[in-house]
Amino acid sequence: MRRLILPIFLALIVLVPASPAGARSSIRVGLADQSPTMFDSPYFKELRIKRTRYFVPSDVMQDASERAKARAFVLAARRNGVSTFLHISTTDLRDKRGPIVSTSRYRRDVARLVAYFRPLGVRDFGAWNEVNHKTQETWNRVGNAVSYFKSMYSAVKRRCATCNVVGLDMLDQAGSDRYIRSFYARLDRTWRARLKIVGIHNYSDVNRGRSTGTAKIINTVRRYNKRTKFWFTETGALASFQRSFPYSEARQAARMRNMFTFATRYRSRGVERIYSYNFFGIEDAAYGCGTGCRFDAGLVDPDGTPRPVFATFKSRAAAFSR
Repeated sequence: MRRLILPIFLALIVLVPASPAGARSSIRVGLADQSPTMFDSPYFKELRIKRTRYFVPSDVMQDASERAKARAFVLAARRNGVSTFLHISTTDLRDKRGPIVSTSRYRRDVARLVAYFRPLGVRDFGAWNEVNHKTQETWNRVGNAVSYFKSMYSAVKRRCATCNVVGLDMLDQAGSDRYIRSFYARLDRTWRARLKIVGIHNYSDVNRGRSTGTAKIINTVRRYNKRTKFWFTETGALASFQRSFPYSEARQAARMRNMFTFATRYRSRGVERIYSYNFFGIEDAAYGCGTGCRFDAGLVDPDGTPRPVFATFKSRAAAFSR
């Protein structure tokens, strides 16, 4: 009898699933940039990234040059086995200078946009980038942002029932909760249920070592729909950003850990994806540009040389899904 039991016991051990301790997080990690040359970089390939994000100006379907650039990016991503999340943004990133897009103009253009990019393999669409920031004309026009979401949702679902729509995309700044409340107040029960994905840009939290802004957005949204999922549609560690963050590669590498930590912290609250931005740094960032430095969150230098933050990103991303 003992000789019979032992083989059975050993066989059962073999059938027991491996310990989840080494399992990857269900949160998917993507990496974004506006340059399709990212896909040619051996360092990008080393990361085995399968998702990226590209933002287009709101008039992309009227601007042949911008449309060609977006097409080139999407096709380059596709050739490398990477899916693109396409996000609409302003045509003028200067503070409070973006021209207002009428709701009727947006509806016509977004129908053309989905019809053009869906056959190229795009399955993820964003109604409007960072709606509450002053670089976007939606910063004080919540009604427009709501209309844009409805138009994008209708255009996408008409062609692809299983495609994703980020209907609201928020920066983690003061007043984000007020904007969200105003947004949802304009939605009936049906449209609240349709707003299944909310985007979060949590640069402030990641780079200041806090998660209060991220938590505020998540908690406010979930008061209206507890099933909502969240994507960190644009996030990352800053090498430099004007006076607030003088150029520092050491600080950037240290802050990158927060991006992954906060995603894990709020996974049970619906966080599904991270899109780190961006891959390439800017020119001359390391040569004393001081308080005049433009935004720079690159994992590599402009010439493609990895920064210290690249190693941090690679190490932390290894525990996440693609």
